Amino acid sequence: MLDKKLLDILACPICKGPLLYQRGDNELICKADRLAYPIRDDIPVMLEEEARVLAVDEEP
Repeated sequence: MLDKKLLDILACPICKGPLLYQRGDNELICKADRLAYPIRDDIPVMLEEEARVLAVDEEP
C-alpha cells in the first residue's frame, strides 16, 4: 500500500493532473489522459512508456 503523503504529492507526468489510486489493480490512474501507471514493489512507475492506455469501456 502506498503512503498517503506520497499519493498527495504525485501527479501525472504528462498533464500534471491528479492521480487516482486503484488498490485492486495496483495502478495510479490519470483520468484526463486515460493512462494507468503501474506500481511495482510499492514504487509508482511514473514513465509514459510504462503506462497502460485505458480501454474505451474501462471506467477510470
